[in-house]
Amino acid sequence: MKHGALLAVLPLVFGSAALLTSSSGSAVNGLAAPLSSSGSGAGGFAAPASSSASSSASTFVGTTTVETKGIPSASDGDLWPSCWAGNGNLYTANGDGKGFSLDGDFADVAVSEVRGDVGNLSGTTVARGEQVGPVWSGAGYNRKPTGMVCVGDTLYLAVQDLALDFNDVPAATIVKSTDHGRTWTWDRRKPMFADHIFTTIWFADFGKGGPDGYVYAYGLDGNWRDSFDDTVADPQSVFLARVPKTKVQDRGAWEFFAGDGGKPSWSHKLKDRRPVLTDQRRLYPQTYGTNASNLSVISQGGVTYLPQQKRYVYTSWTEYTFEFYESPTPWGPWKHFLSKDFSGYPWTTSKYGGYGVTIPSKFLEPDGRTMYLQANVCPCGGGGIGTSVYNFNLRKMVLTPSSNAPATDVPGDTNLAAPSTGVVAISKSSHSGSLALLNDGATTGSENDFDDEVKGASWWGYTWPAKHKVNRVDFTSGAVSAQGGYFTGRPRVQVKQDGAWVEVGSQSVEPAYPGEATAGANTTYRLTFPAVETDGVRVIGLPGGTRSFTSIAELAVRYAVQLADGGFEATGSGKPAWVFEGTAANGVDRGLGFAHSGANNGWIRTSGTGWSALTQLIPVEPGTTYKFTSWINASAALPAGAGRFGVRAGSQVLGEESYGASSGYVRHEVTVTVPPGVQAITLYAGFTAPGADTFIQVDDFAVA
Repeated sequence: MKHGALLAVLPLVFGSAALLTSSSGSAVNGLAAPLSSSGSGAGGFAAPASSSASSSASTFVGTTTVETKGIPSASDGDLWPSCWAGNGNLYTANGDGKGFSLDGDFADVAVSEVRGDVGNLSGTTVARGEQVGPVWSGAGYNRKPTGMVCVGDTLYLAVQDLALDFNDVPAATIVKSTDHGRTWTWDRRKPMFADHIFTTIWFADFGKGGPDGYVYAYGLDGNWRDSFDDTVADPQSVFLARVPKTKVQDRGAWEFFAGDGGKPSWSHKLKDRRPVLTDQRRLYPQTYGTNASNLSVISQGGVTYLPQQKRYVYTSWTEYTFEFYESPTPWGPWKHFLSKDFSGYPWTTSKYGGYGVTIPSKFLEPDGRTMYLQANVCPCGGGGIGTSVYNFNLRKMVLTPSSNAPATDVPGDTNLAAPSTGVVAISKSSHSGSLALLNDGATTGSENDFDDEVKGASWWGYTWPAKHKVNRVDFTSGAVSAQGGYFTGRPRVQVKQDGAWVEVGSQSVEPAYPGEATAGANTTYRLTFPAVETDGVRVIGLPGGTRSFTSIAELAVRYAVQLADGGFEATGSGKPAWVFEGTAANGVDRGLGFAHSGANNGWIRTSGTGWSALTQLIPVEPGTTYKFTSWINASAALPAGAGRFGVRAGSQVLGEESYGASSGYVRHEVTVTVPPGVQAITLYAGFTAPGADTFIQVDDFAVA
């Protein structure tokens, strides 16, 4: 089922997208630069039964920005695989259009010679239709270009037979031009690939003039993207072949990646091939409308080598998203680093995705991080923006590697999400296409992630290239209506750890979040938790309303001077706020009626001897004076002065108050001035046990 609504609302999953988590292999002989010299199947084209070539989250990429609209050129058509020839020109092939000669004839495939740079491109269509290649599969199919590679000034173009309904690809071949695309030759006896196996082909783009040794070709089985009517199985794996650059059209010279378990190897037999990447995710599994749904994420795209980053980037897409993966070698391990969600249809002229996503190497900028994506929107599709991007269309993308440097933040009220920090705002999707509102300093606006999906999770957050210490998020809601704009239940905080999103522990929210429309518009909720080093943070939850979306006006992130979970009411499965030292039994009474306020309290109990305490490390500002308070109830067996509530820096006690048995909760208070150079102190509450059954109950810790 690819269209229409499913029957059940998806459950909310607090975590990263469900990817398989192993990889195909690692570098051989240190390969990181260009070489110098499982998806299920049907109809006899199933992938090998066993493979470990699955995608996991990338730790290499720190932040990525992708513009939500492109720069058009005077051209007509879609797909546009390209290569940068030795003569300095870009050569590109389009499907269903006139190419760069708008006064020429329409063709199912056309090749153009292009000059200029981003925003100033001009070109000429030099070949089209039957001049470029054949249709092997008869009526119901036409030609589509899928990949192009330059070997010096010799051009190779992969052309496939695509069904007129776009839902299966039975054959493909490689055509060759030695006169800059004017004329093309190929084996006229049969296609190089048939039976739906390796029939969507693109090549690794190594830059001007192409590779020095092998040409690397990536291939999909079955179809070029999700097969909406399931004529063939949806592609969920990417396969890889290599061939000496002088033998690209010699099918017998092709070798297919057959590695497994981190040991890359090659075979001339197509049946021996194994995936270099498998991603079985399904996006937009349920929509409110009748547009495409339950979409696989592996599609015809491109692989471009970024020499300054020593990384290969694979650009894929779904009907509504761009999907990005990176690897240190052509064969992996491939890691997913971004799903750029443009939301369900309709799109607008200022926010749209597209298909056939590639990164032409000619337009890589000298910083090694800035590049341009080529993608198109077909006027026959559901995007709703006409023909404005049905051309060779580029948009800026900036990919910044992550830094391993430790966080250097100092406690205070600084907003770590200020634009000057290099932060990149993230969300599940964005109705307007712009997330600048999240950190513009105003709490009066509104953005939402209404996107036609019956979605199980909605989030708003940030990523950074480097790690920051964070322990507080101030979330300000946007507009609320019966359709949505609020979280159902309590929103939670997740942080990015080793490329994956994990929930933080001991989370508190103030004021209490009602989990329904009464959460209100432009209302700020403070979410606090124990300090953690991370390169990403987000507020996530189940979206509410009849159309499943949330809204936001502002999101601030801080490393604040604060106690976490002072009342023991917090939730979350991550790191606890309180640490225990000693040998006694300890824990939290939940809803037992022993709390000073609220439902819960902490406790310590023992019949032994020795010191036991609950402690918490608290960020502070040097030279500042703080007042720490707590409420403690001590049992009758505790001797006078055996209990202690205090603050220390390392082993140095800065302030302490002693106590003994009490008939109920007693307030305790300690005031200290933080010594120079100290940015964290330890708060403690405990006792030295007398050898008889003794307990304390603690609650409502605070700092001012």
